[in-house]
Amino acid sequence: MYVGQAAVLDTGGPVTHNGRPVRHQSSVTSLSWIPSEAVEGSTRLAFETGLAHYDAPPPDVLDDIEALRVEDRFRFANVLRAWVQTNDSGRITDCGFDGGGLMGSTSMKVGPVVRTFEAIGLPDIAQKPVRGDGWVRFVQTAGGRTGVPAPRRVRRRPFIQWQAPLVWTTLSLTIYADGKVKGALTGASRFPRHWIYGDDGRLTHKSGLADFKDWYRKSFGRHTPWGDTDSEALVTAVETALERTLSAQIMQGGAKPSIRRVKAGTALVTQGEAGSEVFLLLDGVLRVEEDGKRLAEYGPGALLGERAHLEGGARTSTLVAVTPCRVAAVEAAELDRGALQELSKDHRRTRPDRS
Repeated sequence: MYVGQAAVLDTGGPVTHNGRPVRHQSSVTSLSWIPSEAVEGSTRLAFETGLAHYDAPPPDVLDDIEALRVEDRFRFANVLRAWVQTNDSGRITDCGFDGGGLMGSTSMKVGPVVRTFEAIGLPDIAQKPVRGDGWVRFVQTAGGRTGVPAPRRVRRRPFIQWQAPLVWTTLSLTIYADGKVKGALTGASRFPRHWIYGDDGRLTHKSGLADFKDWYRKSFGRHTPWGDTDSEALVTAVETALERTLSAQIMQGGAKPSIRRVKAGTALVTQGEAGSEVFLLLDGVLRVEEDGKRLAEYGPGALLGERAHLEGGARTSTLVAVTPCRVAAVEAAELDRGALQELSKDHRRTRPDRS
């Protein structure tokens, strides 16, 4: 491993055919942000009083990342761009990559005064490309430290650590000789939330768990990629457009939802019991079980539990926390019934056959 921004290995040739070199190129990007209700403990007070702020969700399609940074729409980003070059027989002859981390800022408000603190980026960690049989894999870690001190207790003198914990993502991009591409989030800090975008700018995956307490206690020194440790990322699929619309209604509507925490291995609801609430999964992974059979698992952004409202008031399945979860609960009657019916159809289509 070497530290520092990756450089393109050479300029390569034009993307042409007929015996000339062919270049396949792609990219993968992560944006990291602080969702509503994600901060815990005494630090939460700064967000509740307006001194600090949560972030609005990033866009579903990433267009101008620099404009988003200027607008204070994310905390940091990791951009990995790479290419491979093949000869007329389809063999990879050269490759290269570039990109790196892009730190955002933290705005804090005291009365009418707003002050912006620039975050501190650490050197990107770019691994040497790994070549396989017809493919090349590129891996890059980027991140840093927020610009605002975050005091925490430590066991040694002076018993208070003023530096904020580190944040990071580790991205992997594999490009094949035939032009196929596979991007992935392979490692990440436990906080904040990380969204992953493909080469076309579209949102493809999300980190499944934002664990503020674990991050706040541990993400320093050797417990980071700049020491000797990365944290494996729990990645989930992206929710539907309908779920995003309903989620906005739940979190930004008139009636404030109740926020609940569910320990790993315990049930949020049990099949057969009465229920009238739907649940927006804010953090973690929930598993759906019916008659003891595991049907599907869902990550942040999923909206679950609508069938009890639509089908007589009894829970038709059990929701079990695969990881520690945080959910927002709201009465199903507060949401449009037609939208919930469409949501139920989507869930039936995406789950395995139950016969």
